[in-house]
Order: sequence, then structure tokens, then C-alpha cells
Amino acid sequence: MHSNRITIASLLVALGIIYGDIGTSPLYVLKAIIGEQAINNTLVLGGLSCVLWTLTLQTTIKYVILTLRADNKGEGGIFALYALLKRTKKKWLIIPAIIGGSTLLADGLITPPISVASAVEGLQVLNADIKTIPIIVIILFSLFAIQQFGTNFVGKFFGPVMLTWFSMLSVLGVVSISQNISVLKAINPYYAYNLLVNYPQGFWLLGAVFLATTGAEALYSDLGHCGKQNIRVSWWFVKTALILNYFGQGAWLLGKQGQLLNGENPFYSIMPHWFLPVGIGIATAATIVASQALISGSFTLINEGMRLNLWPKVRIKYPTVLRGQLFIPSINWLLCIGCISVVFYFKESSNMEAAYGLSIIITMIMTTILLVNYLLVKHYPKPLIYTLLFVYMAIEISFLIANLSKFPHGGWVTLVIALVIISVMTVWFKARKLLYRYTEFVSLKDNLPLIQELGSDKSIEKYATHLVYLTSANNPDEIEEKIIYSILRKKPKKADIYWLIHIDVTDEPHTQEFSVNQIISKKIIRIDLRLGFREIPSINRYFRHILMELEEKNEVDLLSRYPSLHKNHIAGDFKFVVLKKYLALENEFPLFQKIILNGYFLLKEYSLSEEKAFGLDASNVKVEQVPVLIAPPKSIPLKRIP
Repeated sequence: MHSNRITIASLLVALGIIYGDIGTSPLYVLKAIIGEQAINNTLVLGGLSCVLWTLTLQTTIKYVILTLRADNKGEGGIFALYALLKRTKKKWLIIPAIIGGSTLLADGLITPPISVASAVEGLQVLNADIKTIPIIVIILFSLFAIQQFGTNFVGKFFGPVMLTWFSMLSVLGVVSISQNISVLKAINPYYAYNLLVNYPQGFWLLGAVFLATTGAEALYSDLGHCGKQNIRVSWWFVKTALILNYFGQGAWLLGKQGQLLNGENPFYSIMPHWFLPVGIGIATAATIVASQALISGSFTLINEGMRLNLWPKVRIKYPTVLRGQLFIPSINWLLCIGCISVVFYFKESSNMEAAYGLSIIITMIMTTILLVNYLLVKHYPKPLIYTLLFVYMAIEISFLIANLSKFPHGGWVTLVIALVIISVMTVWFKARKLLYRYTEFVSLKDNLPLIQELGSDKSIEKYATHLVYLTSANNPDEIEEKIIYSILRKKPKKADIYWLIHIDVTDEPHTQEFSVNQIISKKIIRIDLRLGFREIPSINRYFRHILMELEEKNEVDLLSRYPSLHKNHIAGDFKFVVLKKYLALENEFPLFQKIILNGYFLLKEYSLSEEKAFGLDASNVKVEQVPVLIAPPKSIPLKRIP
């Protein structure tokens, strides 16, 4: 768990983890704003003013001041925010959560390529003949390849790298501003207004201006790693460095009025020529940090999605002993393929700029919707809440409209990816709800005599000393009819002790609690595990811990019941039974449900099996196929003939 205590070390960690994306924006923002237009006073001062006030309104006020208040036991991010609202009557809030999470993941396909490409292309200032694509691809591939080993070692350098980066931004900015101090006029918001209202096509430049704040969502998503106060304090240093560098680039541009950029990047143009190799190296290191933070964030988002039943179960590995450090191979290599494909498709960072930002503004709009509902739940003054809603929806919808012009220039790429992710999340979420609704539960009490009689029936061979089932019954007095069928009818399963394990995913991130209910003392025992949505459901590990505690308190005897083994204190055997559902052919249900369920079972074929997802030892697991009957077929008019 993070500490909110402000120290030099914690501020350095915040610099390394949080600000990679937004911190590397100076590499391409002003270049994108100027584009192929002739440089002029209105364009430069108006663009700078828009950037300054966007960072102030969107990043500082919305995220640093307001959104960080919506912390879920110290954790942040769109799924953590949704978890805070999950138990409200507004069930429709799952929609902005799914859309926001999907567009945030889709944004991960273009952030690393545009950041790394913008840095590496600085080499062309030194030598115009350098081919940058192979270098970019090698850097990206290497970055994804090292994920499997964990980022503990590399992570130690993130803070110092970003401190060096922001210090460089500040110094370069101050030196350039000193050569044309009139650029400071852009602090006046009038210049932003003048650009947007009076400049030809000025409103559409918001699509480029928005690139300055694309990493703002990370300030909230990484709340759990650094703590609210560390983010708020470090942001002022970061914002100052960014503004100084943007204005430094603006001062250089004001000296080029009437000219075209012709491929020049103002970021590198304000560097002394002798410093370029060092500056390019620092920029490349900073973009690697930015990419690493986004990859780690994607792993966390997918893990949360799985725990909230929004994503199919996939394999998770733990490369280090650090809490929260995880590696998801499937997501890692999908991102790798996607990022490298983006590089080959767009070829240059300037082409990526034309596509970047469309998906992330949708994430921000969804965050606004969830944040407003959170403030309503917390009973903040309604006039304040609705004012915030009006102001930020006006700002963000304006950004969205401006970014829509990017759709034909490649913005469609991230939107298509986002739609695929939305479809997966929707199918998985809807199907799980549907399957639970149609799961048949029976009274456990009514079936206890039958289970007890089974245990004393000497004609039936014992199946296991300890027989364990995972149950989805929230009510401890009930049990799935399929479990009773498995114990009594499919093949009678005689055991000395029956265990029922139920997992409850809480709305908090790091809950680790359990309760034990001795339904029949030392014979039928139910364990309720309460796990936070960021915890990994490693049943073997948790179950082993619970068994040791129960044995120490003499609440259960874990020794084998076979006399020869018992007298030698040999532990009894354990057998897990996992019920694997499949869709019965004779179902008759509406078209929409048919599409959802067919999609769900198709996804299940390519996702992790239940036993692997729960971390069970395969040698102790018996998988049983059980049919799912959503809607029983109508009676068959079958007539018997002589």
C-alpha cells in the first residue's frame, strides 16, 4: 500500500511512474498545432494559451484537485471509480465504465509509438538519412520483451530519468523564453479565445491542443502507487517544466513568422546543436519510461476487469515479489504487435499526431460522468456538481468534436480496437449476469441428510478425504443444484469432509478476509473469501493458509482417515471438483441472449480454464461438464405408436 507521506523519495517515484505520457507531450504538441501552416503571431500565442489553460482546467482542476478525491481505499482509475458506485441503484453506470476502460486500453496502442518515434526522429536533425523505423521497432520490441522479467530493476531508474527530463525541459524553456519574452503574453486567455473564434479553422486545432493533456488520466489511474499528496505536490513541478518548455518553443516560433516548419520540430530546434545528442538520448529514455508506465497500467486494468467480471480470465504471472507487480503475457504481446503495426502503418510521428487523442477524450468524458455521480453519492452541493458537469462536458465535447476530424487520418484505428474491447467486455459481463440469473439453487439444509447418508454408505468407495467445490451461491443456506447432482447422482462422491468455497469480490481494491461456517461440524464446511478487485484469486494459496489456521485451532482434522496413514500422521488427500458449463443444444432463447451466450462460450474457449484461473493444482482437480439450460424447450409432441 502506498504512503501519503511526502518525501523526496516518494516524489521521485511519482515522477517516474505517473508523468511519462503527459511529460513527453512537448515532443510533438506544438509541432502538431503548427502543422503545415505558415507560422504567425495568432497561431503561436493562441496555441500556447490553449495549451496552458487546457493543462490548468483539464489536468490541474479536474484531475489533480477534483478526481483525486474519488479514491477507493487509496486506489484510483476508472474501474476503481466504478467500484465505488457499483452498489448504487444506477446500474447503467457500467456503460461509461466499460467504454472508458476500453478506450483507455485502445489508447495504449498509439501512446508508446508516438512517444518513442518523436524522440528517435530527433536523430534526423543530426543526420537526415538515418532510418528511424528500425530503431523505433527495436526499442518497442525490447521494452515488451523485458516485461516478463519484471520492471523492479528498471523501475529504480524511472524517477531519476524523469527528474532529468523535466529539469532539461525547464532549462531549455527558460533560455529560449529569455530570447523573446513577448511570448509570455500567451498567459492571457484572450489569445486562446481569439484563436478558437477568429482564426480560420481555429476550433479544429483543439485536436492538436488536446495532445498536451492526454496523459492526465494516468494521474488518477496511478493514485495507488504514489498517494494523493505526492501527486499533487509533484504536479506543480511537472506543470511548471511543461509550461516553460512550451513557451520556450513558442518563443522560437515567434522568430520564424511567415515561414513553414518543413519537418522541423520546435522541441529540438531550441536545443543548442552541441547538446542535441544528449537531448535525444534523454528524450528517448523518457519515452521508454512513458511506454513502460502505460504497459504496466494496461496489465492492472485487465486484472481489475477480470475481477469485476468484465474480461475473460487470462494467465497472470508475477515476475517479482513486489505487490501489484504483474505480467499478463497475452496482453503484453497483443500490445507489442499492435504498437509495432502502428509504427509500420503511420511511419512518422507527424502521421500519428493526426490520429492520436480520439479514444482518450472518450475516456475522459466517461470519467466525468462517473465522477459527477460519485460527487452526488457523497452529497456534495448539487449546484457545484451540475456546474462542474456543464463546464467539463462543454470542454470535453468540444475536444471530442475537434478530434473527430482525426477519424479518417487514422483515428479510426484506436476506435475500432476500442469497439472490439467494448464488445468483449459487454459480452462477458452480460453473459455472466445471465448465467447467474438462470443458475438453479437448492436448499443446502434439505440435502444434508442425503450427504450424511452417503458418507456412512459402506457400499460406496470413498472418492477423497477432502472434497472441495467452488460455489457461486451468495446465500450460505443455498447451493447450486449442479453441485448436489455432482455429489449424489453423477457418480456418488463419498468424502470425509466436504468444503464449499465462495469468493466475493469486494468494491475495495485490497481486501483479504475470510469467514468459516461449520455447516456440519468437521464434516461440511463453507469458506467465504472476500477479495478486493485488485487481488489475485489464488485459491490454493489462500486455502492452504486457512487450513493451517483451522488446524492450529483444532477446528478441523486434516489427517488421512485411512488407519495406516492416520497413525503415521499423514495428511489426507484433497480433490477439487470444477464444474465447467457448456450451452445445451436444446435451449430456446431470444436472439440477443443467443448472441451474448454464444459469444461468451466462444471467448471461454480461448480464455484460461477455471482451475488455472483460480490457481488450482491440476493434479488435484476433476473437471465435470455440466449443461446450461437458459430456457427449457417446449414440450415435444412425440406420439407413441403400437
